[in-house]
Amino acid sequence: MRRRTGLVAAGAMLAASAGCGLTSGSPMVDDVEPGSIGQGKPLKGADLTVTSKEFTEQLILGAIMGIAFEAAGASVLDRTGIQGSIGAREAVKSGDADGMYEYTGTAWITYQGNSDPITDPGKQWEAVREADLKNGLTWLPPSALNNTYALAMNQANFKKYGTKTLSDVAALSKSDPKAVTLCVESEFANRADGLPGMEKAYGMKLPAGNITQMDTGIIYTQAAKGSCTYGEVFTTDGRIRSMNLAVMADNKKFFPNYNVAPEINSKALKKYPAIATVLDPITKRLNNDVAQELNARVDVDGEDPHAVALDWMKDEGFVKEG
Repeated sequence: MRRRTGLVAAGAMLAASAGCGLTSGSPMVDDVEPGSIGQGKPLKGADLTVTSKEFTEQLILGAIMGIAFEAAGASVLDRTGIQGSIGAREAVKSGDADGMYEYTGTAWITYQGNSDPITDPGKQWEAVREADLKNGLTWLPPSALNNTYALAMNQANFKKYGTKTLSDVAALSKSDPKAVTLCVESEFANRADGLPGMEKAYGMKLPAGNITQMDTGIIYTQAAKGSCTYGEVFTTDGRIRSMNLAVMADNKKFFPNYNVAPEINSKALKKYPAIATVLDPITKRLNNDVAQELNARVDVDGEDPHAVALDWMKDEGFVKEG
């Protein structure tokens, strides 16, 4: 998941923009009508563009937003799947897109340049919202979906070692140093809000030989096999549930909050204030359990992200068949 990607080279950003089509896109043509949202079609006549980053969860969330706008009467252009974190945000900021679902922690740390996260998720959202108003972006109320870092282990190791929190992991690393082996991404291994910061916060110092760096997807399979005792995971990833991994609680609340919330171009929101009322009930329904289920349908079962989003919107009663 690249939602935490910090800075990218200007050339790479231009390539991403050209490749993913900030000047193109495809119309959403779902045959949907208002369910519990969009009654009276308050966005009728509006031409709105939705965007997202390119990983599974973002593609699903981008589709959810677009389908909501369609049901409320808008014509929607789909520009989801922009590579990296910055490109999608810049599209909303510039007005090339009207909205996306973004993560508060990404905005606070990556875009707004803060080094210390705000531990209270509500206060972090408020701080992000206040700071981004001057950038022409308005953050609508956040969801409980918090896609942050965690350590997870398979059930055999969970039964063997009995760790439930990161403090338990720190204690195990002292009592049985060889027991705590980690599979992590290179980014997590070097970020202040990743492994170095976690070790400092929990008072542990793992030998370099106990840490193996690898690509994200491999981490889940290696943790499931027990090749490493703990794997670095994202808390909304569907593979946690499908592989029956046990997630360690961040009992000291070290990791930043990455709550999802709609990030809307302020001019678009002023022109179409109904955007807020259309999205609010949907955002309130989003949480980690929902995200894990929807992400798994794509990453584990191989379903199409847009189809998964549409099914969920219908199942929840937000929209109906046209």
